[in-house]
Amino acid sequence: MARLHTALPHVLAAACALACAQAAIAQSSNSLPSVAVSGRSADAPVNVGGFGDTPAAKLPFQASVLNADRLADAGLSSLAGLVNLDASVQDSYNSSGYVSYLKVRGFDLDNRFNYRRDGLPINAETALALGNKSSIEVFKGTSGIQAGTSSPGGLVNLVVKRPTTQLLSATLSVSERGTAEAALDWSQRFGAGEAFGVRVNAASAQLRPELRDADGSRHLLAVAADARLSRDTLLEAELEWNRQSQRSQPGMSLLGDKLPSARDFDPRTNLNNQDWSLPVVFDNRHASLRLTQRLNADWQAQAHLGLQRLKTDDRLAYAFGKFDPATYDCNPCDRYAADGSFSIWDFRSENERRNTDALDLSLAGRLNTGALQHRLNTGVLLSRFESRFQQQAYNLVGVGTIDGKSRVPADPSLTDENTNRDERSTEFYLRDAVQIDAQWQAFLGLRHTRVQRDSVRTNGSRATSYSQNLNTPWIGLSYALSPSLMAYGSWGQGMESDVTPNRKRFGTQAGQALPAIKSRQVELGLKSGSSTVDWSIAWFDIQRPVWVDAGACDDATPGSCTRKEDGSARHRGLEAQADLKWSGGGLLASWMEIKARREGSADAATNGLQPTNVPKRNIKLQLRQAVIAGVQGQIGLVYEGPRAVLPDNSVMIAGWTRLDAGLRYEQAMGTRLYTWRVGVDNLTDKRAWRESPYQYGHAYLYPLAPRTWRASLEVTL
Repeated sequence: MARLHTALPHVLAAACALACAQAAIAQSSNSLPSVAVSGRSADAPVNVGGFGDTPAAKLPFQASVLNADRLADAGLSSLAGLVNLDASVQDSYNSSGYVSYLKVRGFDLDNRFNYRRDGLPINAETALALGNKSSIEVFKGTSGIQAGTSSPGGLVNLVVKRPTTQLLSATLSVSERGTAEAALDWSQRFGAGEAFGVRVNAASAQLRPELRDADGSRHLLAVAADARLSRDTLLEAELEWNRQSQRSQPGMSLLGDKLPSARDFDPRTNLNNQDWSLPVVFDNRHASLRLTQRLNADWQAQAHLGLQRLKTDDRLAYAFGKFDPATYDCNPCDRYAADGSFSIWDFRSENERRNTDALDLSLAGRLNTGALQHRLNTGVLLSRFESRFQQQAYNLVGVGTIDGKSRVPADPSLTDENTNRDERSTEFYLRDAVQIDAQWQAFLGLRHTRVQRDSVRTNGSRATSYSQNLNTPWIGLSYALSPSLMAYGSWGQGMESDVTPNRKRFGTQAGQALPAIKSRQVELGLKSGSSTVDWSIAWFDIQRPVWVDAGACDDATPGSCTRKEDGSARHRGLEAQADLKWSGGGLLASWMEIKARREGSADAATNGLQPTNVPKRNIKLQLRQAVIAGVQGQIGLVYEGPRAVLPDNSVMIAGWTRLDAGLRYEQAMGTRLYTWRVGVDNLTDKRAWRESPYQYGHAYLYPLAPRTWRASLEVTL
């Protein structure tokens, strides 16, 4: 990988030379320029839904598909940017330079289980590259028939760019304080009947964001190939390597009992600015092989293998509470002190390894039983995940202040144990879309999952091992009110599997598997799809059990703590989305109103409280309109409502509105198409607290990024 990293600038230079050469050849042949038009159609399927090529507008659930052009127009380079485009998606602890964490319908997505890559499970505890992705799909709701175990809320699926007709595109972009990136997208088909294809995506970026002390780099090299071995046989393969190195950003916090003013806090301040602060380094490799075999006019079989190898060096000058260095007593523990001081911990967990292997064997086709027409998909998904860690540093090294001027010594001593994990799962699934008559259609699904999980501390202590069998059914029913308008209802379950921590305070319960955490969802909606507008509106109701530690919970006293179910988290809401398209422009709009509350808790004071960091209302608008020939203006609006900072709801942050603006200019010159983009995010330089994650028993605040400009030039042949 080091050789690949060194060679990447030369690869980009060679690609640019190739672009010039192909341009000269094209000009000499007097050929007309080809223009690729991409967008979302009502007839496009949502792969993550699991119902094959059924159009998105005909499926009884909510999902959004964001293609590469939309991501480019919005200047997005990480999954965290999805919060700008879909009202159902919110921040969940999005620190610059770190892993993207998302909420959907108010529930945190589990980065271990709620992410897919071309439909196969991956681990998202890393920085996932978007440069070689053709689209991002967001499935909303409980996902029991799409995933064996997953938290409720939804799934995110990254769709890899595959070989297409001849394409050569080079992009240069600049932004902020000097961030610069060069990227290449090249595809070619060759051989008899163009039976073989290859596509290469490469990118290299030097990062200099507005956030201080956060310079870094990002690199990508990906190759996808396919071979039409026969009329009925398609073989696809792809490889990806990406690397990101950048200091991350600790959150701000409450100052004693006071909510600090976002107007008075400089959003460029990075509290991870010690002389010894090191970047977080994500080194990722992905590979997949997919064989699709058509058996006859109605049936096809597929084998899909995916491999993921992640390496992470996680380092941070970690701001957490205010502790006495002699006794480790804290006052306060879950926030900074009233005078703006806080404890700094030297945290280092290096050479973290996370490996995921997945093999999906499936059979899909059509059959009739009397008057009923079935579209069946059945198969088995075998997956294996393992994480391997070393001892980590987590050492109290001094006191910092929110002005970022404090300096403390480093202490990289490996004083804390980590936890290694292994998981094996086998998932059998069956999905059936049944056409009852011209108006009625039923959707049925069942997934049976066998899970085996093991964990042990890096010193051999606290070993746990357990297995579970889980069943997750799902049913949907739709009625066509007209050829383009559908009403639907659905009910489904999601499943999570957990174990009581193997610590002596839990007594005989320590290390024992908990009953499966079963979430349930009911959803009702309307959907419409046509060439000019796709729109939908849905009401949902999700319930998920809440498990808590009850009792004195003294580490020195065996059996003083009990892990038990204590009511549920219930999220009910309305969400609507529309994608309007007209000559010269369009509007991508979404809205969500959510009531998220605790119910049924033994502690009456807890019932009725809303979870932290979940806004009550979200509105996202992206308007695009032709201004003059070739020039398109773009306006983006993001509104997020008030949210709780503390679990007892005693502190709230206000809602906020942000405006973004941009221009896109397409210029055809000979065989080349030049696409110029320029944009300004946070046009009015709005100051506000963007989100309020309550993580690891601590309240954090993240500010809106300051006004940021960006510009790019894409040349396509």
